[in-house]
Amino acid sequence: MNDISVCIVDDNNELRAALEEIISMSDGYKCAGAMSTAEEAIRKLPLIKPDVVLMDINLGGGETGIDCVRELKPTMPSTNFMMCTVYEEDEKIFEALNAGASGYILKKTAPGKLLEAIRELYQGGAPMSSQIARKVVAAFQKQTTAPGANDLASLSNREKEILELLSRGLMYKEIAAALFISQETVRKHVYHVYEKLHVSNRVEAVNKFYGR
Repeated sequence: MNDISVCIVDDNNELRAALEEIISMSDGYKCAGAMSTAEEAIRKLPLIKPDVVLMDINLGGGETGIDCVRELKPTMPSTNFMMCTVYEEDEKIFEALNAGASGYILKKTAPGKLLEAIRELYQGGAPMSSQIARKVVAAFQKQTTAPGANDLASLSNREKEILELLSRGLMYKEIAAALFISQETVRKHVYHVYEKLHVSNRVEAVNKFYGR
């Protein structure tokens, strides 16, 4: 199996070096580059085309990590962007997801969890820390109208169950353990959920689940 290539964009030198070390020393991962500014990232990332980018949300200088993702994602559709941040503000979360980020993780996340999240993102998931997932869910619950109610009605009970666990930020293997089924079965159910809801990823599915 190929190593997952990861680039890091962070203006904090110590943190960037620590992330580089975690990725470089872990089997199955390789650090393809590290940048400290949005300008450098916008210039270099399209040339490197990594599988995953860990993007700091508050880069020093003019452009934020969110601006960076918004600019890069259309030209790098196969690269997954994960916002890596100390912040948990709702607006920033939604802004980042709307800009094209597929995952959102806190900087204080343990190295093992970070690597798991990178792999989940690479495999098509949308990892978020549980604190962030709870905030996302709380914001969606404020939305009372559900324009996609008919689509939701077409889901089986098991699919609704899995969608609810997805909305809590659980990874596929955690859902599999909770429901006593295999990860492959979870993956198949998620595929059917996406198909029935006419969405292409977890964020859109959860949006629809909460009528956003």
